[in-house]
Order: sequence, then C-alpha cells, then structure tokens
Amino acid sequence: MNAKLDSAMTTRPVTRQTFDEVLVPTYAPAAMVPVRAAGLDLWDQHGKHYLDFTSGIAVSSLGHCNPTLVAALTTQLNNIWHLGNGYTNEPVLRLALALTEATFADRAFFCNSGAEANEGALKLARKYAHTKFGPHKSRIISCLSSFHGRTLFTVSVGGQPKYTEGFEPLPQEINHIPYNDIAAARAAIGDDVAAVIVEPIQGEGGVIPGDAAYLQALRELCDQTGALLIFDEVQSGVGRTGALYAYMDKGVTPDILTTAKALGNGYPIGAMLTTNEIAAHFGVGSHGTTYGGNPLAATVALNVIEMINQPAFLARVKVASEQIFANLRKLAADFPQVFGEVRGSGLLIGLPLAPAFKGRAKDVTKAAEALGLMLLIAGPDVIRFAPALIVTDAQIAEADRILRAAVQGMLETAPAK
Repeated sequence: MNAKLDSAMTTRPVTRQTFDEVLVPTYAPAAMVPVRAAGLDLWDQHGKHYLDFTSGIAVSSLGHCNPTLVAALTTQLNNIWHLGNGYTNEPVLRLALALTEATFADRAFFCNSGAEANEGALKLARKYAHTKFGPHKSRIISCLSSFHGRTLFTVSVGGQPKYTEGFEPLPQEINHIPYNDIAAARAAIGDDVAAVIVEPIQGEGGVIPGDAAYLQALRELCDQTGALLIFDEVQSGVGRTGALYAYMDKGVTPDILTTAKALGNGYPIGAMLTTNEIAAHFGVGSHGTTYGGNPLAATVALNVIEMINQPAFLARVKVASEQIFANLRKLAADFPQVFGEVRGSGLLIGLPLAPAFKGRAKDVTKAAEALGLMLLIAGPDVIRFAPALIVTDAQIAEADRILRAAVQGMLETAPAK
C-alpha cells in the first residue's frame, strides 16, 4: 500500500454504516456516532447534543474527559508508558497502596478489564483450593442471571445461557443457583466447592440488589466449607452505590474482590484484591498479563480513587440517587401501564417494564435517545440508569423531563398491546 492510498483511507469519512462494513458484528450500536464529550454532555457527528446517563456502562463515573484525569494522564504520557512485567513502576505501586489501604485487601493484581479480573479470581480460587485441600475441591457456584465477563471461563460462570450457546464444550464443575435464595445456596455449597462468586447487586441481570441476609449466608457457608467468597464489583464498585465498594454497606467482607469499569474512568484497567494468605498461592509465573498495571492506567486509576473515595463525594452520590429514585417512582405512578417498581442502589438503578411493555426496553431507550437522553437496558425488560457520579440536580431534572416526553410520545404512536 503506498503512502498516498494509506492517507486517503485513514482520512476518508466514516459513518455508522462503516461499522457494518468493517467490524466483526458482535455489537449493534446506535445509529448516531459520538465524537466529543465533556462531563455528562455528548455530541454526535452532526452536532446533536445528548445527556449521557450511561457513563459508558457505569465506567466514566467522573464524567467524560475529566480535567483532573486528563492532566494526570498527560503528565504520565510524557514520562513512561509501558515496561512489561519484568519491571514495576511507581504509579502502580501507589495505586496498590491506595486500594489496600481503602479496603479489606492486603494485595492487588492488576489487569485490563473486569473479565480478566474475574478470570484471575477464579483461577486463584481453584489454585488455593487445590493446594490447600486437594483436587476434589474444584466446584464453582455462581448465580442465575449473573454476568462475570466474556472469556470462556467467565461466561460459563455467568448465569446467562444465551452467552454460552455455540461455545461448547464449556469448562466443567460450575453450578448456578437462584440469586437471593438462601435455601438454594445451602443446598449447593458443599465441601467440594472451591469458590462462590456473586455480584452484590446484579447489573446485567436486571439491576437486582443482593439481600444483606443472603450475602451474609454466603459468607457463613463459605466459612463452614472452606470455599472462597468472591465479590464481583466490576459494575457496583468505585463509588457507584454510594460506598467505595458495595460490600462496605452490606456488612459482609469477601475473600476476593474484582473491580474494573469505573476504576479507570474509561482507561482500560481491572484489579483483583485479596488477602496475604490467598495471594500467596499465586507465585511467580502462575498468572500474568502484558499490559496489566501499566503506568498510564495506574495513574488514571489512582486519581479516580483519590477523587471518589471522599466522604462528601460519596454522600453526594446517595443524594443524587434519592432524587432519581423519587423521579422514577413518580414516573412509574404516572405511567403504570409502562413501568413497574424502581430498584437498585446508589446510581445503579433499574426501572422494570410493566407486563404490557415487556420486551420493549430497547424501544424506550431509542425513544429517549431521539430526544437527547442516553440510557441503558439490563435485559429486554429493564431500563438501566448509570449516570456519572458527578451528575447535577439540573441534569437529573432534565433527564426526567426527556424521559417523560419520550414515554408520552411512545404511547401516542405505539401504545401497549
């Protein structure tokens, strides 16, 4: 390819249609293409403005292009980018100190995503069980409707069969139980279980909070059987629920915690946090990653933790949550034919659809997007709200106004059947 042709290819206009022409069709993105954003404001290729209540699926919790993070990353860009795991670096050491000082953990392992963090956690749990108890202790217990990533191991542990169809044979010794069902947990967790993995609040499964009694029962069962309790806080962590991590408000401490998404505010990073005793079973060479804990990602994540892990910041998350919950309860009361009872925690909120609108979550989000509000779904029957944690009162009110207009428009043009 000559230089002239190469230049022409990289500068020619691209549109949503380009996605269908050149990308593997694993997604079905919106028709609009975002090109610029700041805070919760976003603009597409045509200059249309949107209010973003998705934060990139609970990722950009400090908003798009946060000035503090931009400045920190820019400084690090001019120092050092990448070293590989034959060396360490100052930013990752500072980040590890910050996370271990702020949580139950003594040790941190850094990677690039939530799936990788969960992969590492599950591998560590099996290694720990195999070494301490023997190869018979290998079974993993997860919950139906859970989501833990897209690697073959983590998607098998996730409790949604639609994500594993066609990828068989799947990893073995994995069982799924109903979420928030203590009796089912007691029946399933025996002496052959290496680990129980659970989301303190199920995100992709419909934004369903875990009952404190259920999570406490899992803790007790793991203690009785020698299994490790893994909390997947990829979506619920880093301030999303109004605590730095959701376990802190549940009165239950896991053995391993996984975190990603908001940890990097959009810069790819994941982490697995655990204790000294458990971490010792991952010796040199037993696990690794080329990019995990690189100076760029660690710099961003350290600044994220320092900004979010402040009492006033976390208190504001809970205030904003109360406002959105109040608005959505009023919305559901005004449109009972469309919505059910709002649920969630902090700024991870789900609004289920009423029976007459079952399966139409995407229709609702498309109607809202047409009017300038970006929302998520959590399955076909639940609208998911995950705005940046810096959302203002005015933005909360504007989102309510737009969503009401979108629902009213839907009822006028395509009422429930």
